[in-house]
Amino acid sequence: MSDFAGMEDLLQDFLQEAGDLLSDVDNKLVDLERSPDDRRLLNDIFRGFHTIKGGAGFLNATELVTLCHLTESLFDKLRNAEMKLTASLMDTIMAATQSVRHMFGEIAQGTQPHAAPGELTVALRAMLEGRGASQDGGGMATPVAVADEGPDWHTLHAAVSGQNVAVPAVAASGTPAMTANAAVAAAAAVDLSKLQPHFPPEGRRSTDRPGAAVSGAPSGRRADEKAAAREATIRVDTTRLDQVLNLSGEIGLTKNRLTSLRADILAGRTDSETLQALDQAVSQLDLLVSDLQNSVMKTRMQPIGRLFQKYPRIARDLARQLGKDVELALIGEETEVDKTMIEDLADPLIHLIRNAVDHGVERPEERLLAGKPAKSVVRLEARQEGDHIVLIIADDGHGISPERIRAKAVEKNIISEEEANTLDDRQSLNLIFLPGFSTMAQASAVSGRGVGMDVVKTNIQKLNGAIEIRSEPGKGSVFIISLPLRNAHEITSRFYAVEFGRMV
Repeated sequence: MSDFAGMEDLLQDFLQEAGDLLSDVDNKLVDLERSPDDRRLLNDIFRGFHTIKGGAGFLNATELVTLCHLTESLFDKLRNAEMKLTASLMDTIMAATQSVRHMFGEIAQGTQPHAAPGELTVALRAMLEGRGASQDGGGMATPVAVADEGPDWHTLHAAVSGQNVAVPAVAASGTPAMTANAAVAAAAAVDLSKLQPHFPPEGRRSTDRPGAAVSGAPSGRRADEKAAAREATIRVDTTRLDQVLNLSGEIGLTKNRLTSLRADILAGRTDSETLQALDQAVSQLDLLVSDLQNSVMKTRMQPIGRLFQKYPRIARDLARQLGKDVELALIGEETEVDKTMIEDLADPLIHLIRNAVDHGVERPEERLLAGKPAKSVVRLEARQEGDHIVLIIADDGHGISPERIRAKAVEKNIISEEEANTLDDRQSLNLIFLPGFSTMAQASAVSGRGVGMDVVKTNIQKLNGAIEIRSEPGKGSVFIISLPLRNAHEITSRFYAVEFGRMV
């Protein structure tokens, strides 16, 4: 029997609100890493954990309360200047937020969450109590333990996408050299590889709801029905619902007017005044039905920022793992997209951001030698252009060489040398969308540009969209996705047109 029997509605409200709050906390943690003394961010993150703790306490989720309380206490010390934010402390906090998300998944399945990993709890308590901590030259607390590797980006990807990514082993010699800043960041307070939650086998897919994929959760019809119910839920601005209600009322009045005119015509009144009134009523109904259709469709539109807010954490952790300094700039978060389209865009955007951070941009020392700023910028932008939504993923890295792409395609026997000679630069760049194409000499922990890109193109095409590549060697690459704004609405539009025609 469920530990939360009879509380389904409360659970769903908690998971929705707390999930959004945790995503906001994740983003603010990334910002805080760049501005560690920003009191506004410190206070906002503190309040975030405090709010989640309160909701968890109402649900008697004891272990979640404990973890949130420990993390909240750390931020209380940080905002009161009782301790300083260090790379090791940030890694521990990031591990805590991931564990919180894992607990959300357990709650979503109707079970009490298990305790956070022992290593995480020990590290949090040690930092709170100052045990084993000393002061370095900058007056910051040093880590209580040292990790031998960076954050596990692939597990984070699984947490967001619901897919368990199979990663080939990487030899120690293949580990990228780290800059001084990255080396300090790697000195984590806990071994994050031991703190990663476990996720279900590959193939199970989730959308943007928190903790949708969690191992150990009860399977079966009940769980599937609950998952389906969550996917069918959508938040709608009350002003849009008011508009739908008002239009429904006006349609009702127009319908009554048509009923009255019908009675008059059946009674023999076919004078020009009556026919003119009928024509006006029909025209009014046509206009109102069109307005109602558009208003209903708008209730499905959601700001794409709800999807974008997941990616700064992903980019941050992957950059740390690779020893790079990367900022993910988000633009156009208010752009509205159909809810189902947002869900289908999650995986393609993860692939594109991953490839931009992994192979699009250079390491800081390489950038400095090339006369670029040490910090690279990956831009994720959304905007509406006419009846299309345009998504842009751009980096200021080393770009893609068409000549290298052609040579690699010939080497892999994907195309012949004669075919390669007939391709222009644009066609050459499009070769990276072929299944299995990669410019990497050997597999690495993060796949090369091209691996998974065929999936990106396939998913975009399923949305009746298109993807284009522009790249200039030495300056960077731009991936442009164009999607029809009303692709999901065309069938409904035709339905309304046919039904209205029949009614007239």
